[in-house]
Amino acid sequence: MSPDPGSRAAPSAPGTASECRLLLVRHAKAVRKDQQIHDFDRPLSKRGKADAPRTGLWLASSGFGPDFVLCSPARRTRQTWQLAASALKDTPVVYDEGLYNEPPSTLVTVLTERGRGLRSVALVGHNPGIHQLAVGLCGSGPPDLRERVRAGFPTSGVIVIDVHGGLERLSPGCGTVVACWSPAD
Repeated sequence: MSPDPGSRAAPSAPGTASECRLLLVRHAKAVRKDQQIHDFDRPLSKRGKADAPRTGLWLASSGFGPDFVLCSPARRTRQTWQLAASALKDTPVVYDEGLYNEPPSTLVTVLTERGRGLRSVALVGHNPGIHQLAVGLCGSGPPDLRERVRAGFPTSGVIVIDVHGGLERLSPGCGTVVACWSPAD
């Protein structure tokens, strides 16, 4: 599977040692909320179980496989990454409570603490926080990709951002959107 033309996939690593590639991955489609299952424990739906491996295949075929993964410990995010990871090299994963349904400021704190010095990090998380983080970080990049980032973050979607200054210096507008992908592409 090759990246679609609209994804602007650039598989090369970030240009300098002070840059990092951040892969924001929204969990795959989960079962609906109901009174019987606590939100944290919601599993993937049938569609989510089909889409999550496609996310991993896209990451692998595009050359965007991460060196390290930070993942929310919620059931649907863990399942998403486990299914996506089957297409990628074995990658260390940390499940961090600070990524479960948190605002962008908390996501930034976890990224700066755990991603220091790394060149390629995936964060597997939830809306609205992960979408708000993407919008806030993407200060540059092709206008069509920046518009896609602003427009929304579909389940199983990926937004690839090159972060200038590394994760230690995350700040509004510090990133360049490199690619956007979702199973609907």
